[in-house]
Amino acid sequence: MDLKRLLHSVALTAITVATAAAQTPTAFTSYTQIITGSNQTYPMVAIPGGKFMMGSLPAEKGHKPDEAPRHSVTIEPFWMGKFEVTWDIYDLFTTKNIEKEMATRYPDGADLSKTDATTRPSPSYVDMSFGMGRSGYPAINMTQYAAIKFCAWLYDKTGVFYRLPTEAEWEYACRGTGPNASMAYSFGNDVKKLGEYAVFNGNSEGSYKKIGTKKPNSFGLHDMHGNVMEWTQDQYIEDYYKQKATGTVKEPYAPTTTLYPNSVRGGSWDDDPTVLRSAARTPSAPAWKVLDPQSPKSDWWLTSASFVGFRVVRPAKTPSPAEIRAYYDIKPIKDY
Repeated sequence: MDLKRLLHSVALTAITVATAAAQTPTAFTSYTQIITGSNQTYPMVAIPGGKFMMGSLPAEKGHKPDEAPRHSVTIEPFWMGKFEVTWDIYDLFTTKNIEKEMATRYPDGADLSKTDATTRPSPSYVDMSFGMGRSGYPAINMTQYAAIKFCAWLYDKTGVFYRLPTEAEWEYACRGTGPNASMAYSFGNDVKKLGEYAVFNGNSEGSYKKIGTKKPNSFGLHDMHGNVMEWTQDQYIEDYYKQKATGTVKEPYAPTTTLYPNSVRGGSWDDDPTVLRSAARTPSAPAWKVLDPQSPKSDWWLTSASFVGFRVVRPAKTPSPAEIRAYYDIKPIKDY
């Protein structure tokens, strides 16, 4: 082996070791996930496990019946994305999967005259950011199914299991630690401070903003309130908390069995302050695809949800290979 090749081999080994160290911390600490084969990284924050009171009391301004009764939930430790997933990373996923969808719909070759390009945003098609900003901005308009498939793609790229947070994990992470964890927002009850922590309809000027422009919560997570709503892996069931309180259900989350509604959290740039509360729940709706003329509608894209994005979590305890495949190998629920 000549010197040039030897040095190249050593460099590759060093990169591999550094990547493994970044992706597999020796202790339960925050780390940065390297997206293999790209120049993109995604910082992950260690969220310690614990108990918290999920939901809100009737006295909380903006309280809704689906947030009651308030109940105790135990959360296992996990990592959560410090920021919402950006277009910079999401585009790496979509450029691969757009062609898969086209090949399935048109096995004899993609005929663009038969489909609406607005449902297939990628660098090659229409910009689904709708001109609000792309590099450094949160990815939007994806379905819950697409967000889960992004996690599968990320697993294939990194060998690390990622998934969407449950509603309980999301709320626990949003609330943070300390005395404010039981209040309406991660910073307390004073809505006048919301602009310091969130992009919402009072300061957004009609569009989302780059990730991390506002103060983080006590866990170090940015944009848990506002900017874009975030998918969870739960089916939205209005009285799910009541079912848990009576012992009717015991699962830590409600598995998705129907296309609508599913739960999104956090509120967005287009929402009032009450929607941004830690306990606030929002159900997805068919109107989020109203502009999609296809039948069935796209499995991957919403066309009228420029307020919906996501971030991922990684449980401290890695599931078995069979459990991982079961989570990722879901089939889309067709939308006619």
